[in-house]
Amino acid sequence: MSDADLIARIEEQEERLRFDRFDDDDAWRLGVLLVETARERGLPVTVDIRRGGQQLFHAALAGTAPDNDRWIDRKVRVVERFHASSYLVGRRLAAKDRALDASQGVDPAEYAAHGGAFPIRVRGVGVVGVVTVSGLPQADDHALVVEVLESYLR
Repeated sequence: MSDADLIARIEEQEERLRFDRFDDDDAWRLGVLLVETARERGLPVTVDIRRGGQQLFHAALAGTAPDNDRWIDRKVRVVERFHASSYLVGRRLAAKDRALDASQGVDPAEYAAHGGAFPIRVRGVGVVGVVTVSGLPQADDHALVVEVLESYLR
């Protein structure tokens, strides 16, 4: 798949995967669904859901390490700053042969434009939070979040 096709696909996912509302109970149910899906597949991931800067759900499964939490923090900052998934930001930069660094006004030690953090958008409101998975290759982290969001929003 070309960079342009991948970027268009991620943009479409972000446009489509929106909530009518998002509260603490939604965070819990979405988090549990992500954990159950990961456990069924034996995936070593950490799952994190935040709204308005508050961590509402966090679970680290077998095979993860404290470093996954650090990656989550860095990916979340990307979504909070750019209001786009960390994977989309990374793919857009890569398509221009650029990196997320001081030229974008960020410290790469604090930001990671790698897949796995996805904006929680509420219709008529905008980005209110972030759902993140860390532990797999970036495309797989992103794909897991998208798959579970699609299931949850049905």
